[in-house]
Amino acid sequence: MAKLVIVESVSKAKVIKNFLGDGYEVMASVGHVRDLPASKLSVDVHHDFAPKYEIVKGKEKLVAELKSAVKKSDSVLLATDPDREGEAISWHLATLLDLDLSKKNRVTFNEITRTGISNGMASPRQVDIDMVNAQQARRILDRLVGYKLSPFVSQKIRRGLSAGRVQSVAVRLIVDKEDEINKFVPEEYWSLDARFTATSRKVFSAAFTGDETGKVKLVSEEQTNSYISRLDGAEYTVGSVKKGTRNKSPAPPFTTSTMQQEASRRLNFQSQRTMKIAQELYEGVNIKGHGSMGLITYMRTDSLRISDQARQQGSDFIKETYGEKFLPEKPRYFKQRANAQDGHEAVRPTNPALTPAMVKDSLTVEQYKLYNLIWLRFIASLMADCVQNTVKAEIKAQRPGEEQYCTFSATGYEVKFEGFTALYEESTEDDEEKDGKLPELKSGETLKLKELVPARHFTQAPPRYTEASLIKALEENGVGRPSTYATIITTIIKREYVKRSSKQLVPTELGVATTRLLGERFPKIVNVKFTAQMETTLDEVEEGKTDYIAVLHDFYGDFEKTLDKAKADMQGVKIELEEDKTDIPCDKCGAMMVVKIGRFGKFLACPNYPTCKNAKPLIQETNAQCPKCGAKVVEKRSRKGHVFYGCESWPKCDFVTWDKPTGENCPQCGKALFKKRGGVVSCLNEGCGFEKKASRKKGKEDE
Repeated sequence: MAKLVIVESVSKAKVIKNFLGDGYEVMASVGHVRDLPASKLSVDVHHDFAPKYEIVKGKEKLVAELKSAVKKSDSVLLATDPDREGEAISWHLATLLDLDLSKKNRVTFNEITRTGISNGMASPRQVDIDMVNAQQARRILDRLVGYKLSPFVSQKIRRGLSAGRVQSVAVRLIVDKEDEINKFVPEEYWSLDARFTATSRKVFSAAFTGDETGKVKLVSEEQTNSYISRLDGAEYTVGSVKKGTRNKSPAPPFTTSTMQQEASRRLNFQSQRTMKIAQELYEGVNIKGHGSMGLITYMRTDSLRISDQARQQGSDFIKETYGEKFLPEKPRYFKQRANAQDGHEAVRPTNPALTPAMVKDSLTVEQYKLYNLIWLRFIASLMADCVQNTVKAEIKAQRPGEEQYCTFSATGYEVKFEGFTALYEESTEDDEEKDGKLPELKSGETLKLKELVPARHFTQAPPRYTEASLIKALEENGVGRPSTYATIITTIIKREYVKRSSKQLVPTELGVATTRLLGERFPKIVNVKFTAQMETTLDEVEEGKTDYIAVLHDFYGDFEKTLDKAKADMQGVKIELEEDKTDIPCDKCGAMMVVKIGRFGKFLACPNYPTCKNAKPLIQETNAQCPKCGAKVVEKRSRKGHVFYGCESWPKCDFVTWDKPTGENCPQCGKALFKKRGGVVSCLNEGCGFEKKASRKKGKEDE
């Protein structure tokens, strides 16, 4: 009988089956097969937090199929993803399928290639119970916080709210940043630049730095003008000219965090989208001439380590393509972060010789963009430094016969050897390059002043977080782990605690109110250091140094007391949000109605409830006019909560559609245009028939 290998995804199962060949059957669990049911707490807090797992709804048939396959197989190997969650899934599978946990029936694949599969199959081990316990501890902690705290928040602010252990900290970071921005008081400062013509007739700029007393900071127009007056009739002479070289080293290969940050900056990919595409590249793609294979190593990692084999393959490619001078004298190794886990390599191409151009025709546009980014970053990390010639010139401005003088400084560089920059340079939030090339200057050289350019400036408030900078902040503060960043951001936006404004993440009034409430009543829940320490504690559980039951007891004892006190102190207290108030009067008592949330979404209700029980649907207007009668088209919701659009004159007019109004009018008949699924914009006016492809703004990420 065949040996059975169980993985998580169907696509990965197909690729692995091709590599293993006859004698093996590969099946997919399609993610989790057992979990804490969502309908109840499912954790026995009185008996060491025993979890009450159940088969995931809808997976009963799959589990039965897996059990049947196990009975027909000679042996079973669990090959779920090589991380805590994957380890937990293997443990759940082993429990459901009655597999012996004392046997070596667990294998992991860092890359879905022939080599990666062969190495994994050659090194079976037992399911790592410490890893499983670390994942159980995280799952139970999150369940306790979510199911115990969410009802309290819902009662005090708005029905249907939820609080998360890690997500609440992410919102706290965004709220704190907004507070910092609101409190910021801009300070005025000035700059004074001089444009000179050198004896070589080349023009360059230099910045005012001070006077005979030393460095001077310009803080007002009056002060700046006084120096401009002093410079009237001055002669400008080059003083010292310092030349040197500096080496610029490449960035390390990607971790999960840096991959998400760079994909956000360069590709405008949201983190969830990046991880979805990376998962596809890891699990396997059918490449022309090569068959199905994984193009990148496992994408959930915070390690900077790469294998000796990958290093050699990358170095061979660089040597053959660019020449030996583009390799460093000694192999470059990058220093790991203090709390980084080193279970996997950095994110890199599985075969460095497989260039993006070679696989482009086999990939989707998004897959190609991300693979290209990962490939470039990895190859560049192995290349020689960029060497730059630098120059700094000090310029003295002095009127004849006077002792007073002013100083200006000019800096510049030119590339002596491009090194890794021939291929790739890491982007930043601010990619402005301030230095430029200077003309050849000599000490004692007299310069001709073309103009003085004063400019008024104000110090800028700190920027709001983008997805890239928030992920960086979460990583630097030790909040969450590589596998959680995308989920954290998606969750806080979906729950309306945060909204996107262009690329920026802005807290909503709801997010601010919830953070204030949690910060006042549950300081540990939104405490960055406490949450980071919990991550360290979970790492210790994984390493077998700490008992996870003890961790849960330590957390829950204090949490339960804090929750009980908060309930007692805030009995009868309700926090009202400005965004929930409207200017729509109640039909029965005249009070201004407020927005409430029920089973089927938002609705309008009288604030005098239960004295006045008036309620009615919340109508969200659109810019479109009904193609049948010309009245306004409004947004509605079905009983299951799905959004659709209809005429506000219903039931007099029966126009309804699932298609979203675009805000544009038809060029043929002038009626409203609607966007259908599949990206087609069409006119719904009967008899018109106008259609076109939906346009997409370049660089704008879909919300």
